Amino acid sequence: MKTIKIGGTNFEASQIALGIMRMAGLETNKAADAINAAVDSGINYIDSADIYGDGQSETKFKEALKQSGVSRDKLYIQSKGGIILDPKRSHDGLVFGARYDFSKDHLIESVDGILQRMGVDYLDAFLLHRPDPLMEEEGVAEAFDTLQREGKVRHFGVSNFNPQQVELVQSWVNQKLLINQLQFNVVHSGMVTRGIHTNMIDEGSLDHDGGILEYSRRKHMTIQAWSPFNYGLFAGMYINDPKYPELNDKLQELADKYGVSKNAIATAWIVRHPAHVQVLLGTMTPEHIKDSAAGADVELTKQEWYDLYFAAGNDLP
Repeated sequence: MKTIKIGGTNFEASQIALGIMRMAGLETNKAADAINAAVDSGINYIDSADIYGDGQSETKFKEALKQSGVSRDKLYIQSKGGIILDPKRSHDGLVFGARYDFSKDHLIESVDGILQRMGVDYLDAFLLHRPDPLMEEEGVAEAFDTLQREGKVRHFGVSNFNPQQVELVQSWVNQKLLINQLQFNVVHSGMVTRGIHTNMIDEGSLDHDGGILEYSRRKHMTIQAWSPFNYGLFAGMYINDPKYPELNDKLQELADKYGVSKNAIATAWIVRHPAHVQVLLGTMTPEHIKDSAAGADVELTKQEWYDLYFAAGNDLP
C-alpha cells in the first residue's frame, strides 16, 4: 500500500482510508471483519463523523475494534463534527443536517462524544464537516486550541470547503489545516474539468469550487476523496450502472489488463492524479475493501487516465 504525507507534513498514512458511515447497521463480527480486511490491505486510516448512524457507527467501531484484535496504535483515526443531525431527512444509512454549528461548545462536545463512542483517548485528525455560514472566529479558534491543548486532537482540517472558506478559517486558527474532504472521482470530476476548460464559455468551464484542486496542491493540503464510486450526491454507483456503458467497458478492459477489479481501476484513476489524493472507501464488505484498495498499487499510464476521463463523458477543448 502506498503512503502519502498528510498535508505535506511528516504525518504519513496509507493512500486508501476506510470510512465507517455504514458500520452502524452491522453485527459486531461483520464490522470487525471490515476492519481486519482494511488492515490486511495495508489501510491504516479510519474516517468517521459524529452524525454517522446518529453516533452508532462510532459505537459499533469501538466494539468491532476490540473484537478485531487490531491495536488502536496501528491506526490513524479521524472524525468530523459541526452538523446537527436532522432525523427526518436521514434514512437508509444516509445522514443529513438540520443546521451547522461551529460554536466552541458544540465542537468540543462533539469531540468528547466521538472519543467516548469510539473508545479512544485522542483523534489523529478532526475536520469541520461542512462550511457553516454563521461560523465565527472565536468559536472555531478557541475550540481548536482547547482540543489540542487537552491532547484530544492532534491535527485539523475541513470538509467540503472552497479556497476562500479554507483561507478564512486558517486566518483564525493557530493550527495548520492539513485536509479537505471532497467528493471526487472519474464521474464527479468538475474540479479537473474546470481547469481543462479555462477561458471557455461552455458548461465545463463553470467554476463550482473556486479552483480547489489547484489551491490544495499549492497549499500542500491533502484532498480526501469521498464517494469514489458514486455519481451525484449518493444517487448510485457508476460501477456496472447501465447509464455508463462506455466507462464500464473501459474499466473492465483495464481491469483485465492489470488483473484487478473495476473498483481498483476507479481507485487507480484517483490516485494517479499528482495531487496525492487519499481515497475514502465506504464499503463494509471485506472483498470490496480488498479489491478496491488494490487500485493504490496500479499505476495507470497518462493515456489510460485520459481514456477513462473521456469514457465518463468528458472531453478536451
